[in-house]
Amino acid sequence: MKTIQHEITDINQLDVNGFYTYADYLTWRFKERVELFKGKLMKMSPAPSFSHQDIATKLIGYMFNHFLNKPCKVISAPFDVRLKDSKKPVTDSDYNTVVQPDLTVICDLEKIDERGCKGSPDLVVEILSAGNSKKEMGIKFDLYEENKIPEYWIVEPANQTILVYCLKGEKYINERPLSVDAKIQSKLFPELDFKLKDIFEN
Repeated sequence: MKTIQHEITDINQLDVNGFYTYADYLTWRFKERVELFKGKLMKMSPAPSFSHQDIATKLIGYMFNHFLNKPCKVISAPFDVRLKDSKKPVTDSDYNTVVQPDLTVICDLEKIDERGCKGSPDLVVEILSAGNSKKEMGIKFDLYEENKIPEYWIVEPANQTILVYCLKGEKYINERPLSVDAKIQSKLFPELDFKLKDIFEN
């Protein structure tokens, strides 16, 4: 595998079918935000909508208050999460997946460095936007499950629902979708709970 050594400023200079690693990713200086899914380049959606950002702000407010003075960090996007491949990563070239969840909770603070998170967080939240539901519901679901992220929330603003997935063994399981009249409670952090209407309604 050939690693790119110089900075790339135009995404069109890259082979969209190429295989890239985190070492390559660090050389990119694009206006667009991108992610790496097992070495494959994926463009992120354009600037999020107002409703997306409004929900994200409310969620991080609840989470920040919950984890205040606790040994966990809550980080909002853009924030790089480097996920492992099948071998133990040693260098930047050993990571070939880099994602940017909307919200990330990390309790093992040794995983955090100035460039993001090395390895699996404890909880990730993805808020669906027009055009990204296939990526979040399909590819990222598999990535998060494979990397054994204990809890994964998928927020659907259009339907005002949240899907909570928890890792059981090797697979995610979930209960019925939580609608706007319900109360959400984290399985991993039981004291983290709130009414969905406080997230979705103005």
